[in-house]
Amino acid sequence: MVGPFGFELGILNFVWILVFGFWICGKEQSPMSPCSRPSPDLTTIYNLLHAAFGPQHWWPAATPFEVMTGAILTQNAAWPNVERAIANLKRARKLTPKAILALSDRELQRLIKPSGFFRVKAKRLRSFVDYFTTRYQGSIARMQREPLARLRPELLRVHGIGPETADSILLYALNQPSFVIDAYTRRILERHGLTTRKARYDDVRAVFENRLPHRVRLFNEYHALFVRLAKTHCRPKPRCAGCPLSAYRQDGAHPPIPLIRKLTAEGAENAEAKELRLSAQGRRLSNSRAWPLDH
Repeated sequence: MVGPFGFELGILNFVWILVFGFWICGKEQSPMSPCSRPSPDLTTIYNLLHAAFGPQHWWPAATPFEVMTGAILTQNAAWPNVERAIANLKRARKLTPKAILALSDRELQRLIKPSGFFRVKAKRLRSFVDYFTTRYQGSIARMQREPLARLRPELLRVHGIGPETADSILLYALNQPSFVIDAYTRRILERHGLTTRKARYDDVRAVFENRLPHRVRLFNEYHALFVRLAKTHCRPKPRCAGCPLSAYRQDGAHPPIPLIRKLTAEGAENAEAKELRLSAQGRRLSNSRAWPLDH
């Protein structure tokens, strides 16, 4: 049968089906859509990254207090600039809680200026050090003895300490199993269909803490591997050639794989109760089996 333009209707129907199919694949897909690539699980991601990059030995610091200081100074800053600011504090012999509190505002600002936003960061650093010395007498050991479920909400009440900074301090300075979600982690997860841009910090963090044993070494290495991947391949302009996760890159729109779930309805639990629940889940995972992510 011939249509009004001289083409057979069978051919027109075939072309229409192809066009419609490409249009559907270009739209945001459901997690089970055949148009989206499969997303890796957390075990696969870790093992691929560890095989490609090896141990990262992160965070680079001589003391836990240096980690704490760096976690505050690295807010909205490139790490080389933070290293310059920390080097200034070391040269001036001011990288201790007591020495920082003794500095004038102007002198502290001058020393940390390379990290950027130095006036804001000077206030934040001083607020944290004041809390650290008042609450724990400047003792890392005393702070480490505080249960994570109480310590994290306590840190978040300190001026200038947000979730990422708090988790960096907990994981890298205090050896507490609190997974760090930074811009690098979000970028990688979004590009590989494991989260969405609108996901809240604690929802993304729960993806890892609900599914991994709460082991400091594992959380430390996992986050450090994300940092390495983001600096080598998953840059703002991605370099996918040779990337360990290139087989899982989601093209076009990023489909919301159902890993992100709110732990409870808004306001149903406070932060401390959430921490207790996450800790219990992590302990059960740790005790239930040998975990394949350990190296």
